[in-house]
Amino acid sequence: MPTTLKQAQRTRVSALLNILYAAPVRISIVLPAFNEEKLIVATLQAVHSAREAFTSLGWTSEVIVCDNNSTDRTGELARAAGAQVVFEPVNQIARARNSGAAAATGDWLVFVDADSHVSRDLLADVAEVIRAAQHLAGGSTVRLDHAPWWTGLFLHGWTILSLCARWAAGSFIFVQADAFRAVGGFNQALYATEEIDLSQRLNRLARQRKLKPMRILTRHPLLTSGRKAHLYTPWEGLRFMLKTAFSLGRSLKSRDACPIWYDGRR
Repeated sequence: MPTTLKQAQRTRVSALLNILYAAPVRISIVLPAFNEEKLIVATLQAVHSAREAFTSLGWTSEVIVCDNNSTDRTGELARAAGAQVVFEPVNQIARARNSGAAAATGDWLVFVDADSHVSRDLLADVAEVIRAAQHLAGGSTVRLDHAPWWTGLFLHGWTILSLCARWAAGSFIFVQADAFRAVGGFNQALYATEEIDLSQRLNRLARQRKLKPMRILTRHPLLTSGRKAHLYTPWEGLRFMLKTAFSLGRSLKSRDACPIWYDGRR
């Protein structure tokens, strides 16, 4: 029998034994939320339904919402919907995600944006990656609800970049908790593109640990809100990208230079 075939068979047997004898996994689902009272309840309903993908494997899970200094009823509604709520007073996406992760007790962290609906099928795919034990982290392709036609061009471009560079979209990231902490979590110097920065550091760590780079799942894309495409014109988006390029990324460290995320439009 050829050596490569024997190696492939041994790999499959090893993976099967890992699945049969592995200890139950605990998952922490973390949602950063700023003034999301319109969407948070539906988002959490989707999360609770999707968690069945973990429960069916005998795994436990928890849901943590980080109320990022909201001025509406986001925290109250999240708590009533069955989530653990923590508070982060500094309005910044990286800080909100890190604060949620600090309260997490899971072996793996799953970050989901508060305007996104995760499906049971997507979390089942995440479970497959975790059980295979070949990746430290991953993400998913995304699709937008009720978005203008032109967003498809941007989304197509991002999908190609995400798959080629192994960068996760910020709306959905799953990561081994110890790996997340080993790289220092999300970079709190950044007000945008913090998910790309994290992806790059996790990919470097994976190489050091002789594991595969981030796995970008494609079978069941995350459904996320297309509201920004209605709230902001294409020219506002282009202006942000040009400012980022001309400043060589320095503008990403300024809250005022990232209005699409921080000017409060909802």
